[in-house]
Parts: sequence; structure tokens; C-alpha cells
Amino acid sequence: MSTIPSSPASAVSGSAPAPPPDMVEDCMGIVQLLSDGTVRRSLDYSHLPMLRHVPSDLPVQWKDVVYDAGNGLRLRMYRPTTAGRAEKKHPKLPVLVYFHGGGFCIGSFEWPNFHAGALRLAGELPALVLSADYRLAPEHRLPAAHRDAETVLSWLRDQAAAGTDAWLAECADFGRVFVCGDSAGGNMVHHVAARLGSGALALGDRVRVVGCVILWPYFGGVERTAAEAEAEAMAPSSEFDPGKNFDQMWRLALPDGATRDHPTANPFGPESAPLDDVRFPPVLVANAGRDRMRDRVAEYVARLRAMGKPVELAEFEGQGHGFFVFAPFGDASDELVRVVRQFMCTCTATSHG
Repeated sequence: MSTIPSSPASAVSGSAPAPPPDMVEDCMGIVQLLSDGTVRRSLDYSHLPMLRHVPSDLPVQWKDVVYDAGNGLRLRMYRPTTAGRAEKKHPKLPVLVYFHGGGFCIGSFEWPNFHAGALRLAGELPALVLSADYRLAPEHRLPAAHRDAETVLSWLRDQAAAGTDAWLAECADFGRVFVCGDSAGGNMVHHVAARLGSGALALGDRVRVVGCVILWPYFGGVERTAAEAEAEAMAPSSEFDPGKNFDQMWRLALPDGATRDHPTANPFGPESAPLDDVRFPPVLVANAGRDRMRDRVAEYVARLRAMGKPVELAEFEGQGHGFFVFAPFGDASDELVRVVRQFMCTCTATSHG
């Protein structure tokens, strides 16, 4: 168990030792928040449904790159090696920026499941995939992760201008950038789209985001949806259900004192900025039929469509939250990759039309 301590109070000579701090939150045995503000993180994720084997013969190269030295943040860059990987019409590859899920509290591009998914996306879309880590809560509460997502895009903008990374200079079509994420990462993609559309995040003339892919986004709200209430009323099951920890992760991730209606959690909350006049790029939203957040995701799509935003919904009946993460080579994931590939082709045709 690795520990990130808070600053301890000065010891008083001769005084009785302070009692040990109490456990305030224990999230999946991975993140523990103590009453004195100490955060303990375990590096043991073996009790989660992790892939035990990631195929090593996929035609993809990868490397790790620092995108924010000040915060010690890296991303993993993937590029397909297959001959003829880019279309003749587009000699370079589209760029897919990817943000992993984990309730803003856990996760990394290094996790085997996220690594495998990125390998698959790079090889089969095909695309130059940038799978980025970001600061996690509760050490860094929201909106820290949202700011890190903006930093990734700003870093990409700077790379397009400077040409210092050889893979990007050789392979990247900066005019075809897609932003993608699952769960908490999907939440981040929404906020990136809103910041881009409002002009708050400027990428200049060299980088163009032509589409966003939002996979089962992790949104919240004080008022329960029917699907959320139904999931809470169900008898406990031995099946792994990441949704059981959603409320706890919001407590750990949101600013102190904030509710699930905070703008970082609820895009349509009472304090959220209106989106009516925000210009969204084309958006693909994937919704899982067994996800306790399915009603919230469906409402998100419906409300964006009512505002005239270009939103496409792909529904995956019988699938749970994060199915691509937990089974990146399953049948449903096959269909997801096909849907994402088609969406990217359509966005490319529209943007170059």
C-alpha cells in the first residue's frame, strides 16, 4: 500500500500520542481516505476483472510521452505498423485522444484493459491513439481532471506547431482529431467539447477536432433516475458491478461540499452553464443497456438533440457499464469498434467535403 500523507501537525513534546486517524472512505480497496486527510493508494488491482493476457502480436507500436512535466503527467502513444495503414486519400492517420474511466479516482493507461483497448483502436480504426493519464481524486478533486484534458489538447496543438515528436510529425493528420473517453473519460470529453465550442479552449489553425466519441459517460445528479433506483433496489450479486461505487467516487472526486448536481458531474444541473449556443462538433454517444446510468445517458443525448447538436446514439443492449474495458476483444466490442470507425469516416468525409 503506497501512502500519500497530508502535512502532519507538529508534535508537542511530552504530550500523549495522537490517536490513529479513522477511515473515512475505502474505495474498492484501492483508495483510502483517512480522517486526517491522508490518502492511501494500493497498487494491487488483482481483485478487479483485469485482463491476464494482452495479445503481443497486434500490429501496433507504442511509447510513453510526458505531456505535462509540472504535474508529472504522461500519455501513451500508439501507432499501427501495418503497411498501407492510411488511406491513399489521407496519407496520414487521424488522431484519437483517449481518456480512461475510473470514476476520476482510479485507473491509468498502463492498466492491461485500457492498454489492450487502445492497441485495438489504433490497429483497427486505424488511428494514432494518445491514451492520457490525468490527476486523480481525492488528492486532486475536480475540475483537475478536466483541466488536464485541456492540457493534452493544448500539448497536441504545440506539437503540431513545433513538430518535435517524430511519430506525430510523420503520421498525424492534425486536421482529423477525435476526442474519446469512457465513463469518467466520457465526462471529460463532454467538457472538452463544451470548452471548444464556447471558445474557452483555443487550438488555433493547426489542430481541428472533427468529432467526439463519448462511451457510457459518467454523469451524476442528486435526483435518481429510474434505472439508478432500480439498480440500488436489486439484491447483491457476485457479478462485478462498477456502479456500486459511483456515489462514493463522486464524494471523493467532487469539490468539498459539492453535490452530484455540481457542473462537473451534471451537465444540466442548476449551476451548469447553458449549452444552447455552444457549437458542438459531431458527437457519437454509446449507451449500454444494462448500465445503471443508461437513463441519464439517454437524457443527455435527447437534450443535446433538442438543442440542435449533431449527436448520434449507439445502443448496446445486454451490455453493462464499461463492456469495452472489461472485454475489449468480445463481440460487443467488435461492434463498438465498427461503429466508431464508421463515425470517424463520416466525420472525415463531412469535414473534408
